[in-house]
Amino acid sequence: MTSATLLSLRQLTVRRSARTVLSHVDLELHAGERVILRGAIGVGKSTLLLSSLGLLPHDEGEIILLDKHCRTEADFAGLRGHAGLLFQDPDDQLIGPTVLEDVEFGPLNLGWSAERAHAAADEALDRVGLAGLAERPIHELSGGEKRLVALAGLLAMAPKLLLLDEPTVSLDEITTQKILAVLRESGLAMLIATHDPQFIETLATRSVLLTHGQLRPI
Repeated sequence: MTSATLLSLRQLTVRRSARTVLSHVDLELHAGERVILRGAIGVGKSTLLLSSLGLLPHDEGEIILLDKHCRTEADFAGLRGHAGLLFQDPDDQLIGPTVLEDVEFGPLNLGWSAERAHAAADEALDRVGLAGLAERPIHELSGGEKRLVALAGLLAMAPKLLLLDEPTVSLDEITTQKILAVLRESGLAMLIATHDPQFIETLATRSVLLTHGQLRPI
């Protein structure tokens, strides 16, 4: 039986100013897959991730996310809890005054009850090893703790798909291992932009290379 296709990019083209960043990109990501997205700095890996969830507009091609053809913000908006993006800089993602309030925000935004959102946030913080920091103000966290809180915020929404933009950049080895363990144990489908050899060796089911605006398998 073929695994469900969670994300399909068909001839995706994205232009920013006068430059074509992505040119007729094709990619499919199926349930259970963990695809590593590789490529040089500035080649467009972040653009691909952001465009896949409608956070950057695309100029040509199709995006089919969780069986829905998406073009407008309204198309994407209802799916972002089910397909989460971990930003490279957690300060671009964290908005709550405390750890718990930040992790609860996503489930509450999905319309969950306060009780259900609180339980999901508690469970997610426990999964990333930060249950003891639930009441800590966000601004008092280290960079690694912020990255873990951002990941917990995604997991709390019970996603089907994760997109991760350099999830271990600038992190120490202990935090890197925590993130790696959480992702491995989640069983979720993932598209991960990274050069981290530990991720490639431990998580990858396959890898693709983005170069000159196009993807090819490696």
